[in-house]
Amino acid sequence: MKITIARRITQIFFFILFMWFCIVTVWGTRWNELRGWPINWILELDPLVGLSSLLTTHTLYRGLAWGIGTLILTVVFGRFFCGWICPFGSMHQFFGYWGSRFKTFKKRVESNQYHKSQNIKYYILVVFLVMAAIPMGTSVSLATGLLDPIPFAHRAINLILISIASHLPLGISLTPRYYEGAGIIGVLFILVLFLNFWKPRFYCRYLCPAGALMAVFSRSALWRIGKSEADCSACELCENHCEGACDPFGKIRISECLLCMNCIHACNRQFMAFQRTPSAAGEITEPDVTRRGLILSGIMGVAAVPVLRVGAALGQNWNPGLIRPPGSLSEVEFLKRCLKCGQCMKICPTNIIMPGGVEGGFESLWTPILNFRIGTSGCQLNCVACGNVCPTSAIRPLKLEEKLGIGPYRERGPVRMGTAFVDTTRCLPWAMNIPCIVCQENCPVTPKAIYLKEYYSPVRDGKINIEHFQDGQLTIQGKSLKSGNYGGGDYFLAYENNYYRIISNTEKTVSLEGDGLPIFEPGSSGEIRVHLMGPVVDIEKCIGCGICEHECPVSGLRAIRVTAENETREIQHSLLLKRG
Repeated sequence: MKITIARRITQIFFFILFMWFCIVTVWGTRWNELRGWPINWILELDPLVGLSSLLTTHTLYRGLAWGIGTLILTVVFGRFFCGWICPFGSMHQFFGYWGSRFKTFKKRVESNQYHKSQNIKYYILVVFLVMAAIPMGTSVSLATGLLDPIPFAHRAINLILISIASHLPLGISLTPRYYEGAGIIGVLFILVLFLNFWKPRFYCRYLCPAGALMAVFSRSALWRIGKSEADCSACELCENHCEGACDPFGKIRISECLLCMNCIHACNRQFMAFQRTPSAAGEITEPDVTRRGLILSGIMGVAAVPVLRVGAALGQNWNPGLIRPPGSLSEVEFLKRCLKCGQCMKICPTNIIMPGGVEGGFESLWTPILNFRIGTSGCQLNCVACGNVCPTSAIRPLKLEEKLGIGPYRERGPVRMGTAFVDTTRCLPWAMNIPCIVCQENCPVTPKAIYLKEYYSPVRDGKINIEHFQDGQLTIQGKSLKSGNYGGGDYFLAYENNYYRIISNTEKTVSLEGDGLPIFEPGSSGEIRVHLMGPVVDIEKCIGCGICEHECPVSGLRAIRVTAENETREIQHSLLLKRG
């Protein structure tokens, strides 16, 4: 078997495995769902994820130790991960291959020649690592979430492709999935893929910080691509399909070689080989970076942190509208760990975890936040899925007893995501005299965090003068009522400090319910009032699950809305002197 065929088979295998891990991340326990599958394994193989997390948190999350194995193998074989395993790299190689089919031999050789712009990825890597390493480091989310290929691929597949597939009769999801702001992610994903028609492996060559990290470790690889003979026919067939633009024809740049093996396959004189000895035509082992560029990159990394923190989004200017999933660490620690991979967003059974914007500063871009309007419900009490799939414990895994505050966690109480507040200017009972108790009915907390305040509210032009009373029916003087407007049982006639239920009305009559009605004196007056139950939130019991906000019948801006105030993860956001 030719080595390029072996490489393609391996790429296809890992790509299918990656897609399978994405697809099975649904709520369930059957073999074709979440049960038993190591869905974060390929993500954990990415060494930049583990290194950045180590720099920001000074700990290495257990699963991320797989990245150490990747680096060890990189020292031995070179950038095998980029050329043989990385599913994002396989996508780029596929698009680059089809783009090259429409180019002439000369154009293909030109597009596969080394260019100094390939050094950009090294400077990007330095910026991210410096940002992560300094004491007030921004977060691992910036280093790996924006440009690291595996989180990038996860985010795009999870939020774009699977979301689109959920609208088709493929059985991937019981309900269509929606993600606010994901369109930008989709546009970037499409853009970087189609750039391969211009330069094959564009992302890998110029932007990928994980590739830059592995390039540093591969520069002295024990096994490498090289020439077995210094003199060759100069046919340039080796550069015709070189994926890494590493100049195999001349002095090969070892750190840029992706081990695609195309040059070995293309050389009709078998001068190219994967060998332990240096290339007979010479080698360039060090990345082509300058000291000035590295220093400037380091300065940019150092300067980026205070610049991003100028808005005090992590201090007094924190955004109460930014609600994190249950189990999220404090905001500073959360941002140090979050990869923006979208795993928590995809597994959420009610589809309420969204990729954030810049509500909490640029650092929070594409990190998970809760939107209780877009999904099928709020955060379900019996669900702890998001914390159990988070690869870095930015959302820590919760036991169900801990989330509910029962059993050994009774003293601590339930995990609070925030608190619901009633907007009395939009609430149907409070603002519009329209009966509604939907939020109270759907509150899942026991005892309910929403209780009802009973009152009778005068209706507009509801004062009437009584002309005649007979058999439970009042005839009114002067004004006319809207026929049938006050039936249904929620309207009462207020008369001498008592209330009598109205069962129907015409323009000139009002019929009252029941026996034992008083004698309504002609010429006396009464007032039509609506019996209302106004919702009130008990902030000591509310956990911010958002079910009330989701079910609120007021369209647009809901009449009851959840904010992050009183959340468990940040004690300084407490509304109470002492938590209930």
